[in-house]
Amino acid sequence: MRNITYKFIVTFLCFTGFSVTAFAQDFAKVDAKIKAYPNSFVSLDKLAEKVNTDFTRDDEKARAIFTWIAHNIKYDLKAYGVNEHPVAYSYKTQAEKEARQKKFREELALKTLKSKKGVCQGYATLYAEVAQKAGLKSEIITGSSKSHPAHISKQPGDSDHAWNAVKIDGTWKLVDATWGAGTATGNPLKFVFKFNDKYFFGDPNLFFLNHFPDDKKWLLTDKSENEFANLPLYYGNYHIGGYDFLSPSAGMLSVKSKQIPFRIKNLKPTDTIAYAFSRNNLVKEVKPEINDGVAEFSIPLDATSVGVLTVYINQKSVASYRIDRG
Repeated sequence: MRNITYKFIVTFLCFTGFSVTAFAQDFAKVDAKIKAYPNSFVSLDKLAEKVNTDFTRDDEKARAIFTWIAHNIKYDLKAYGVNEHPVAYSYKTQAEKEARQKKFREELALKTLKSKKGVCQGYATLYAEVAQKAGLKSEIITGSSKSHPAHISKQPGDSDHAWNAVKIDGTWKLVDATWGAGTATGNPLKFVFKFNDKYFFGDPNLFFLNHFPDDKKWLLTDKSENEFANLPLYYGNYHIGGYDFLSPSAGMLSVKSKQIPFRIKNLKPTDTIAYAFSRNNLVKEVKPEINDGVAEFSIPLDATSVGVLTVYINQKSVASYRIDRG
């Protein structure tokens, strides 16, 4: 092993990836056309009209809206955690309630569009409103994210994130434009645009690794709160790389085990693997053995194995685990 210096990419509560290769290939022309769009629009209708002019298929429209938002809306770090409580308003009838909700959504979407910044609720509301105006059926989903090591072993229920579902050919597809836009890194945190289309039409089982909706019908898969709590923390780089950590599957590791065996699929021969514990952040590289396409290695646990264990592939954080010293 040799000691090396790696840059740790962090994610956070309402921020921080899932499509297959075929999606990326199918939507390459859509993405290329969107890159030529103006970087701002004066209204939600103008953006929707532009999308409807250039695309006819619902999946292409959904992708176009996702790509434009992810490339042009900056995560507002200063607003994170501010004014994210429910908005209170009075009403006398169901019709009045719905009208007020509609007005609030339109105002938030327009504010996000014009300011070109927002938090997850702004991203999700902007996506839903433009999608609706483009003739798509879209819902805003609220729920819990798994985006920080502190979330490992924690039951969902904080409702700290928002994303979308969009209906394509009678089937609901999951979309997270916030996490598709980029990441926060550095100290102090700074938002960096980094387009991540793995959060577009994500396989529900993979989306589940970081998202648990308040309404379980939006899981679109048969998973539980306990399964979510027990997961490790998987970063966007995990999904971008297409890795599959076969073991360990639990996010909490016991120091009594002395060493933790890892088995990872889909590594390239040129990929480098390293790890670090949060107590000292001393990064150590490991050389795995490859057997039948599965990379195998072990990480020793001792008195210095304290806090959070992070695994890196090609100098990028891909997964974190908490060390249980009980």
